[in-house]
Amino acid sequence: MARKPRIEFEGAFYHVITRGNRRQKIFRDEEDFRKYIQILARYKALYKYLLYAYVLMNNHVHLLIETSETPLSKILQGINQTYTAWFNRKHKTVGHLFQGRYKAILCDRDSYLVSLVKYIHHNPVRARMTKAPEEYPWSSHRAYLKPMKKNIVDEDQVLRMFSEDKGSARRIYEAYVSDGIAVKKEDIYCTIDKRILGDDRFTETIMGKCEAAIAPGRKEKEYSLAAIADTIDEAFGISLSQMRQKGKHRDITHGRKLLSLVAHEFGYKGREVAGYMQKDPALITRHVKEKEALRKGTERVIEILKGKRSNINSQA
Repeated sequence: MARKPRIEFEGAFYHVITRGNRRQKIFRDEEDFRKYIQILARYKALYKYLLYAYVLMNNHVHLLIETSETPLSKILQGINQTYTAWFNRKHKTVGHLFQGRYKAILCDRDSYLVSLVKYIHHNPVRARMTKAPEEYPWSSHRAYLKPMKKNIVDEDQVLRMFSEDKGSARRIYEAYVSDGIAVKKEDIYCTIDKRILGDDRFTETIMGKCEAAIAPGRKEKEYSLAAIADTIDEAFGISLSQMRQKGKHRDITHGRKLLSLVAHEFGYKGREVAGYMQKDPALITRHVKEKEALRKGTERVIEILKGKRSNINSQA
């Protein structure tokens, strides 16, 4: 399958994830971390992009970047190639340091900026490397807590979302990040077409700004497996408990296939569906291959799911 083109335009706001090739470490010591930040600063001055947040982990990096005239692809190419060359010289290694293609999610800044900053700054806590974000030295979190002389982070816009008074904004931000309410991973990666984080109106706006073809994809994991199973029960009278049972009754097998296919449409991996149905992952793979034969049933389940969501939204 051909790779989908990057969506790039002036003023685009991205959540970028760059990983080490084959999950190898891209930072081996403190000097490596410092060098990467220096390179970020160098290209920020060169290409005039805004950097709202970053966190450098042992084998991957998260960045929140808003581009100016220079497209993201050129920015990342410069950063990654420069750091790779330096890393290979220092550690006497050769070859690719970063995974072939970085992940860049085009986000609705107005809706997700604050949540993304919190999610990124909590990365070391989720990885159990620290107990609190402020204990981790290789993220932009500390730049939000107090003024820093050498600061490459554009924190003003985020802080203004808490208060126009800078001191109050920093205190409110700190309370927000430390409130114990986690930003869920599925909310951050619930994308349209695997490239866009935002609602339908945002997607339509993006389509008007660029020429890249955006497929009318479905949000990954937009519906839980339980919601999908309940809908199959509602539409076809096949319960989850029946699908989990042994046996090859025609109707129950049909239900298993539909659950596998609909879950696949919303981005669930075969092993996730297999675990939920308590079946062999190989069985789920076989079901997914029957996509065309069961297209009508799959679309019926999806229409019911969307209908439920529309009813909920209209009542809200």
